[in-house]
Amino acid sequence: MHNKYVHGYNHEESNRLSDQANTLSELLHHDTIFPAGSKVLEIGCGVGAQTVIICKQNPSIELVSIDISEHSIRIAEKRCREAGIKNVNFIRTDLFNMPFLPESFDYVFVCFVLEHLADPGKVLQIIKKVLKPDGNCILIEGDHGSAYYHPKSDYAQQTIECLIQLQSQTGADSLIGRRLYPLLKTNGFMNISVSPRMVYADESRPEMVDGFTLKTFIAMVEGVKDMAIQQEIIHKDAWIKGINDLHKTALADGVFCYTFFKAIARNN
Repeated sequence: MHNKYVHGYNHEESNRLSDQANTLSELLHHDTIFPAGSKVLEIGCGVGAQTVIICKQNPSIELVSIDISEHSIRIAEKRCREAGIKNVNFIRTDLFNMPFLPESFDYVFVCFVLEHLADPGKVLQIIKKVLKPDGNCILIEGDHGSAYYHPKSDYAQQTIECLIQLQSQTGADSLIGRRLYPLLKTNGFMNISVSPRMVYADESRPEMVDGFTLKTFIAMVEGVKDMAIQQEIIHKDAWIKGINDLHKTALADGVFCYTFFKAIARNN
């Protein structure tokens, strides 16, 4: 499903995804509500971090969750079993070869997937085929260019740019959040609505500092250290300085902001 998932599939990444989902649950999913009886497809479920949230909020839907990684699927299944969730069926498949008939789903849910793909427009066309007429697509993506913080640091920005550049080298786009509206419009979706969801973290919001600034964003940047240095995108000394400066945004006088974008659009 992913051209190249730059963050990897290790235990640390699994933990980061879980921390991210739990921290952002209210911000991103307070309105991820489907009518009872809906048949919903989740594309790129990964380790099930979003799946658990969706199922708990929508116990009366029929959810089908797919991912290309067998390892991730096993983790997702275990997580849902432990949470007592029974209304989801996991399928290991590539989204470009999904085993579904046309017009099979009322909704398609895609979270943090398009940023890793070289041709998101092709994915949207596939989504249109499996959606019923007047069915709805829900997309959630971040935008690494939306990160701003205090104290300001050119070195910190260089480390963030390493992540952006490495994803770009795979043909992917870590700035895709700002493109959701034109992507959906170009690919024939109707009634498009995009809402920015900004994360704001300072010492008065310790759960956001810990769950997002440290365990989600900085952890994500730290995960590409070896690739960035090996490819000489950044010098090791500059990397160390930049990461240290990023960590300062999580201290008592630090501030960190980041924007996600959530789009809802109707199939024609």
